[in-house]
Amino acid sequence: MTRNQMRPNGKNDKSVELENPGHELPAAEDDGFVESQAGASENQSRPVADELTRLRAERDALLERLARQQAEFENVRKRTAKEQQDFRDYALTDAVKAMLPILDSMERALAHKDNAREFQSGVELIHKQLQDSLAKLGVQPLHAKGHPFDPHVHEAVEMVDTDRAKDHHVLDELQRGYKLKDRLLRPAMVRVARNPKK
Repeated sequence: MTRNQMRPNGKNDKSVELENPGHELPAAEDDGFVESQAGASENQSRPVADELTRLRAERDALLERLARQQAEFENVRKRTAKEQQDFRDYALTDAVKAMLPILDSMERALAHKDNAREFQSGVELIHKQLQDSLAKLGVQPLHAKGHPFDPHVHEAVEMVDTDRAKDHHVLDELQRGYKLKDRLLRPAMVRVARNPKK
């Protein structure tokens, strides 16, 4: 039988096709399933939004803390640089203050230069004051005469053949050497004896 031939119920195939075009299912009466899906996706996006808000707040707090730390570090760096500069500028304050009484004594001695005896006693006093002030600052004289020659603290100016001192011992001290605590400030300039017999 062809498509255009009649069916037993009296309808042809074309009429069947027209009654149900595209073979669609009837529309659902209730859309509750679609609404429940939309509600579920909305409920899932709410925790994500809350988490995003929390993370942004935490990021902002960390950035603020970082900015404060950087500002504090910069302040400490500037303060340290200023303290170091002040130390360099005023490191000699104690040393200069220790020398002022010596300067006063020198001026008093010069005021009595007509009297040779008082002038000499004044100079001796100044010498003693200067030694005491240097000792308080940690400056110590090096005693070289009669000691074995030490190239670390002595500077030999001359070798002298003599029997007055032992071989390679300091014969004379031409200029006294000094140490600041354990550091050499200036070596002693000395003449060294050369005496193979001793």
